[in-house]
Amino acid sequence: MVTFVLFLLVILVGSSSAQLSTNFYDKTCPKLFTTVKSAVQSAVSKEKRMGASLLRLHFHDCFVNGCDGSILLDDTSSFTGEKTAGPNSGSVRGFDVIDDIKSKVEAACPGVVSCADIVTIAARDSVVLLGGQGWDVKLGRRDSKTASLSAANSGVIPSPTSTLSNLITRFQAKGLSAKDMVVLSGSHTIGQARKSN
Repeated sequence: MVTFVLFLLVILVGSSSAQLSTNFYDKTCPKLFTTVKSAVQSAVSKEKRMGASLLRLHFHDCFVNGCDGSILLDDTSSFTGEKTAGPNSGSVRGFDVIDDIKSKVEAACPGVVSCADIVTIAARDSVVLLGGQGWDVKLGRRDSKTASLSAANSGVIPSPTSTLSNLITRFQAKGLSAKDMVVLSGSHTIGQARKSN
């Protein structure tokens, strides 16, 4: 199932931007992948559920206006961000981990890598760290300069009380099938099942 979740995320991520490339930062930030992977490993070793949280953060970012990092933006005088939207408030976390990764990436290659790409790589690395298969991440997203509380609250992110019909409609609007919806919904349990003695 984890493999299929990865496939669906690739479809969702790929549909949010054109002209993405797996080697986008090869010359400008060659240590990007190792920097992100190390930070994700550190965060998950400190808190086991952080891997799943980073995947959720990515999903919530992508479902509103595409994978543009807008979920990371704080409120400003010109807009209210997405962090406090109903589907995100008290549910989406990992912002501090992304901030930490961004600081480390900036130290290695200042002003080069978008936060949107960092969130995408962190989600992939989280899935791999939790036992899922990896995939080539296509990069080159640009960060949003604005966020929209109203868009995040508009119902594009499925709520726990959504009807089946409503869920299918929302996922179809993103180019995903009912089967895709079931698999992505199942990703809520990623990294959660553990053997205990």
